[in-house]
Amino acid sequence: MKRHVAVCILVALASLASRAASACDATTPCEVASGRYYVRPPAGWDGARPLPVAVYFHGYRSSAADAMADRALGDALSKAGVLLVAPDGLDGRWTIAGKLSAGRDDLAFVRDVLADLRRRYPIDERRLVATGFSAGGFMVWQIACTAGGLFAAYAPISGAFLDPIPDHCPTGPASLRHVHGTADVVVPMAGRWIAGGRVRQSDVDASVARLREIDGCPERPKREERRGELVCRVWPAAACASGREIELCLHGGGHSFEPAWIVDAVDWAGRLAPPP
Repeated sequence: MKRHVAVCILVALASLASRAASACDATTPCEVASGRYYVRPPAGWDGARPLPVAVYFHGYRSSAADAMADRALGDALSKAGVLLVAPDGLDGRWTIAGKLSAGRDDLAFVRDVLADLRRRYPIDERRLVATGFSAGGFMVWQIACTAGGLFAAYAPISGAFLDPIPDHCPTGPASLRHVHGTADVVVPMAGRWIAGGRVRQSDVDASVARLREIDGCPERPKREERRGELVCRVWPAAACASGREIELCLHGGGHSFEPAWIVDAVDWAGRLAPPP
């Protein structure tokens, strides 16, 4: 009996330690070796159901805490049953394509975040989506091209490649839905010089064209769809040799986004056929 009680106590202590290690949320960061991130599970989650995930990369000079403070974003994802994950850039910046540097290997950081996240939560891997706005959108494009296997799909907003556009992606094809405002002057569709003229944002159409080539998609989209204020050109998986899918969705606004676009992107990822 004494031995049984001792074992029970040890199990209880281990459980408490595990919970303490998991004590991070929308206001308390989850710590990994290379940085930190925040999480917001959906309201009413039962603690067992695998969760669809939106990993959101914030814009320049913003932060993961800012993303978590965005009530509209948090409420929209919570209502949709999506786990919001916000990695924190160093000093509001990301290291992108060897051209913009935050002083950290951010691809390694993302891998650390995902490994830690899987220890804390059951993940619906088919609906594991990387999304981000502005500089976060540039980060998403980089991950899609250089570490495409990390996520099921990619949904950048108002950010593309940086020049020169890569002639190939080391990890091959990826499914990607890009959203952009045609009146955006911060990240114009045609691109612009930034960082004191040292770095150029790539042309959005040229970025999509390069990924289309990598994915083995035809030059012309298979169809065009209107979804609220978005007009989307669609290259479906059936039309692309890789079995991946590309969408370019444009709106007439500027440098902004709607949380619903991220919710829709997670749903879209869940409908994608597994790649061949």
